[in-house]
Amino acid sequence: MNIVWSGPSSAERNEIVGHFVASHSGLARGFEKFATMGVFEGKRLIAGSVYHNWQPESGVIEISSASVSKRWLTKPVIRAMFSFPFDDLGCQLVVLRVSERNTVMCEIAVRFGFEAYRIPRLRGISEAEIIFTLTIENWRSHRVNSKESADGQVHAKSA
Repeated sequence: MNIVWSGPSSAERNEIVGHFVASHSGLARGFEKFATMGVFEGKRLIAGSVYHNWQPESGVIEISSASVSKRWLTKPVIRAMFSFPFDDLGCQLVVLRVSERNTVMCEIAVRFGFEAYRIPRLRGISEAEIIFTLTIENWRSHRVNSKESADGQVHAKSA
């Protein structure tokens, strides 16, 4: 699998990944002012993340993701996905919005250390949305950021 980053300087590829995520997430309007991370298997786009609604003054960004393969969430992809907002942009909080009906993504978000806030009707009269937030502290302490030593014990990776 290959990770490909896109933004304003690679507008065509950025639009392709943005459209992929929007169409697989049911977001007809798409995104404005965004950067993307695409995950490719050979030449096939199998997953993408869109970074949008960045608020640099408060250190907050929103991520929207979609995939057509369950195999995309490898440790290197997960690390890259969150390294961009926390390390490159200096964010202190990442926001993820998920339909209450997307139970798989809700379970994944909780495993990643996101806090969940259910907002009734945010997706319409008959559908709630879960607003998930991930602080930099929760991300840094997540097990994906630890490494196994030669003795088989898990030790936190130092910053």
